Formats: sequence, C-alpha cells, structure tokens
Amino acid sequence: MTVTIKDIAEKAGVSYATVSRALNYKYGVNPSTRRQILEIASSMNYSPNAIARGLVKKQTHTIGLIIPDITNPFFPEVARGVEDMSEKMGYSIFLCNSNWDKTKENRYVKLLIEKRVDGLILAPSASVITEEDRQIYSRLPVVLMSGVQSGSGTSSVVVDNVKGGYIAGKYLIEKGRKKLCYIGGAEDSFSVKERFEGFFQAAESSISVSLSPDLVKFGDYRQKSGYRIMKELLENRNIPDAVFASNDLLAIGVIQAIRASGLKVPEDISVIGFDNIAAAGFGEVELTTIEHPKYRMGELAAGILLEKIDLKPEMQENKRVVLEPELIIRRTA
Repeated sequence: MTVTIKDIAEKAGVSYATVSRALNYKYGVNPSTRRQILEIASSMNYSPNAIARGLVKKQTHTIGLIIPDITNPFFPEVARGVEDMSEKMGYSIFLCNSNWDKTKENRYVKLLIEKRVDGLILAPSASVITEEDRQIYSRLPVVLMSGVQSGSGTSSVVVDNVKGGYIAGKYLIEKGRKKLCYIGGAEDSFSVKERFEGFFQAAESSISVSLSPDLVKFGDYRQKSGYRIMKELLENRNIPDAVFASNDLLAIGVIQAIRASGLKVPEDISVIGFDNIAAAGFGEVELTTIEHPKYRMGELAAGILLEKIDLKPEMQENKRVVLEPELIIRRTA
C-alpha cells in the first residue's frame, strides 16, 4: 500500500502543508517537528511521487543529456562532469546516445521534452544548427557542447579547436618535421574543420614545411578509420613524416597502421592526437595529444543549464564558454 502525505500528517498530528514543507526542507517548520516528520516518513517507507510533484511544481528535477558516441571514451568523461554537477544540485540525468545520427538525435530531443525534463545538454551530431533545431531549443533551456559554432542561438561550451590545431602543428614543426599530414573525422564537422584550420596556419607559417592536399584526409571518428586511411597512404607510398589526427581514436588507428607496415613511431612518423582520452596514456600507446578539458566541459555545461532553469525565460542569457587546449607530450611525437 502506497504511503501518502495524508498518512504521515495523521500519524504526526500536523497539517498536510506542514508535512509538505518538512519533506521539502522549506522554511516555517519547527526543527523538532521536522525531525519528527522525517522519522515518521522513514519508518513508513514513504517515497515521494516524483511525477505528481513535478506536475505541481512544473519541474521534474531531471535533465536530458544526448551524446553522439557512447563508445568514444571522450564522451563518458564529459557525461561524468554533467552528472556530478547535476547530482550536487539535486538533478537526475536521462542519457541518450545518438550514434552520430541526426534523425535519432531529434527523436531523443522530442522524447525528452515529452518526459518533461527541465533542460537539455546536447553534443550535436551535426555542426549546422537548423531553424528546426532553434525552434526545438526555444521550448526549454538548452546548452550545447563540443563542435558548435557561435551563433547557435543558445548557450554552448567548446574548446578552442583552432588553437589546439595550431599548437599541434607548431610542435611538429619545432621537432623538425617537414611533410605533414592531417587525418580528420567527418569532413563537414565544425570541430574537425577548426582543428585543420589551426594546423594549416602552423604549416603556412613555416617556409620549410609542406601540407599538400593529398595528405589531408577525412573519415569518421573511430580507430579503424585512422588505421584504414594511414594504411592506404603507406601502400601508395605517400608517406608523411608527421600526422595530426583530429581525435585520439583516429591517432591510435594511425599508430597501429604505421607499426603494422614495419615503420616506427616517432622515429619514422610522429603522431599527435586530440582529446587526451585515458587510453592515450597507456604504456603501449603513450600518445602525444592535445588535452580537451572533457570533465570540465560537462561540469560547466551542467552549471550553465541549471542556472538557466532557475531563471524565468525572459531573464535567461546565452553564454559561450571557450576552454583552453593544452599540449600533452608523450612518446609518439
């Protein structure tokens, strides 16, 4: 049998309103009365009806989080930052994986709105924010993460991809590398383009370095894509002396292809990745990479979203936070 506030009120000899204030830790309840009510609620195994409470308060204390690839170690670290910050503030998370599918992503957005989440954090599967997206985002507080250009119409937390690409290129040039290669994820990805832009700027700044169009390749974001692209370059004898991959999974695939061909990293070919996922530091990899503040990104996105939820719509302001990348030097470059 379900225990209600009415049952607790009758046993405590107080009003329903007093029980409600006590259970929700609101003012106006004598400390000893609150303690008595909480003890009675605990002894009766009272569990609040979250759905009913949400309808009354027009808040469910839940937020939606949509990421594009749960198998990429980058995104679970971001999700952990979102979850930790949300939990501190008394919110629970609905986690969805779009698998880089825009249709699936939109379906999840609509589902989460139907579930009456108080807000939404989204790492978009596509770089272009459409008018339909903006209409959806106008229905509740939204914060976008990673690979989002300015002017998205909502708050966002990103890393400075151009600077990260430039740092990678400059370091390789300083190490004496002259024939550079860029291997990126999806060619239409905003973050992939920005990382290439920074890398290209570094190459352009040195007269002794080349970055020819046939050494600029795109695939997807997975390890096997890096392996396939690098294997094709090596088989065609189009061999660079340095590779910058737009994420660590691609870079690890690149390293595997180089070693499988009998060449050495970094003696023959240097490799730099981007993200600094946990696997980048493993002994068999020891990947030089660009640190992407993953946990901090999730933590900040959640903080901004919860701040927006607490404000009336007319008081909400869009914020754009740009995080600083950092070069992490290991053995591959």
